[in-house]
Amino acid sequence: MNKGNLYLIPTILADGEIESVIPQGTLAVIRRLDHFIVEELRTARRFLIKAGITKSIDDLAFHLFNEHSKEPEFETYLLCTQTGHDIGLLSEAGVPCVADPGSLIVKAAHEMGIRVVPLTGPSSILLALMASGFNGQNFCFHGYLPADKMLRVKKIKELERMVREKEQTQIFIETPYRNMQLFDSLISACREDTLLCIATGISGINEQIESKSVDTWRKTRPEIHKKPTIFLLYH
Repeated sequence: MNKGNLYLIPTILADGEIESVIPQGTLAVIRRLDHFIVEELRTARRFLIKAGITKSIDDLAFHLFNEHSKEPEFETYLLCTQTGHDIGLLSEAGVPCVADPGSLIVKAAHEMGIRVVPLTGPSSILLALMASGFNGQNFCFHGYLPADKMLRVKKIKELERMVREKEQTQIFIETPYRNMQLFDSLISACREDTLLCIATGISGINEQIESKSVDTWRKTRPEIHKKPTIFLLYH
């Protein structure tokens, strides 16, 4: 018997019509699966219903994968593939394994000889880079910057140096409720001619992506409090 596949399933980034951001081919795969690895059961069920799954949600098999999961359990999540069943790894937002812990599941799948199939869908990181006007051939994603203000400012100055020394776009994120603290640190720590792109609500109806000099940003404050946002630096 052939082993089943592990499908990496992207989800929507914001409210709106799912067909506008998730391709039909990806939706077709989602609709035929019976087994899922998910981070949060309630949001996973809501997404699957929105994706048009016709099976009863109660008939689907869900495996919870979050910060409480232990690495030895990862292989048990994938046992259904040994009897020919496909399984989907579902991200909470965007694509799995990018700024997402799903890579641990994928690592286990490779070790078990399971075929890993990434499906097409929205990545806020790449969409922000595409729309920034910054260098798309040399870039680095850093995830979250330090929460401590002094350490955060020190890291921002380091990233600004990398922009100029390497001609490299620097990309990072923040917990939405701390967006404005990060913004304030950026406009105080960076040179006035450094370029800052702020990409908020990507792929949603209130999407806003703007690239301006730090000097220009100092004259206005973006409406990004508690909104999913990507930050990019260049020059």
